[in-house]
Amino acid sequence: MSWRTRVAAQPTIVLAGVVMVLYAVTAWRDDSLLTARGIRSVLLLACPLAIFAASQTVCMLTGGIDLSIAMTANLAAYVAANQSDRGPWVALALALAVGVVVGAVNGIAIGVFRVNPLIMTLGMASVLLGVITVGLRGWLSGSTNVLAIVREVGSQPLLGPLPKNIIVWAAVALLLILGLRSSGLGRMIYAVGDNPMACRLAGVRVWQVLLAVYLLAGMLAAIGGLLFSGTTSSVGVDQTNNYLLPAVAATVIGGTSILGGTGGYSGTIFGAIILTLLNRLLLRLDTSDAFRQMLYGAIVLVLAWSYVRLSGQRASDSGVS
Repeated sequence: MSWRTRVAAQPTIVLAGVVMVLYAVTAWRDDSLLTARGIRSVLLLACPLAIFAASQTVCMLTGGIDLSIAMTANLAAYVAANQSDRGPWVALALALAVGVVVGAVNGIAIGVFRVNPLIMTLGMASVLLGVITVGLRGWLSGSTNVLAIVREVGSQPLLGPLPKNIIVWAAVALLLILGLRSSGLGRMIYAVGDNPMACRLAGVRVWQVLLAVYLLAGMLAAIGGLLFSGTTSSVGVDQTNNYLLPAVAATVIGGTSILGGTGGYSGTIFGAIILTLLNRLLLRLDTSDAFRQMLYGAIVLVLAWSYVRLSGQRASDSGVS
């Protein structure tokens, strides 16, 4: 196996080194990272990003993408806060139901009616923005108090440098890493991303795989929105919108191909940490938000091209037209 193939197949080896170098550089500019509190702050902010990137990872493994995750997250956080007077478990269940409904609609449109994922999820994001905007004058008006349990999990320390939201992150990571490697659905996700036409000819119900993928993506987006609202102790119409591009960037940095069939969540974890450290370094250097968004876009373009070159993968190889 050549070094190019090895890097493309196991990017976590390189990514671990990038994390250590970037952490050292950031700590040189911000010595608070050398304390337990500084480490906890990095993990606290990396967790919601990693959850959003988990949504993109499962979608991109099938050759798709979900551009509605930010608005799904915003709506889920709003619903949980708005329904807080009905009890925490009911409010959380309703918030997760938002992710399920959005994911189901996306999955049916993409899997059954074969709508392009980019077009479908972009349109869904616009629909959800309208739902929130109209809802604030009606059914979403009222309480905007973030649930106590959401604030605790989203912002409180667990042990030493570890925040409590690491529990949720670890559960998601375990589910995705083991599920993608060992479950029948996980193998089908890779197969569909690699060659959907061959899967259909082999009798695989591709629409069911895509429905499951976008259902999972919607639920993960809702969880990420809840965690972010707990970290900030607030809800907002556009509070997670700035996470959309970094979530895609973290997934691409982690080695998941935008053409599908290649990658996994292990690399995405490193990608989320790298972007969190990079964001902290750029903040210390007093850069603007516009510059950071431009940088994330450049990272996606350069790394997407690099991984395709390293792996030799082409759009035609993945059934992407």
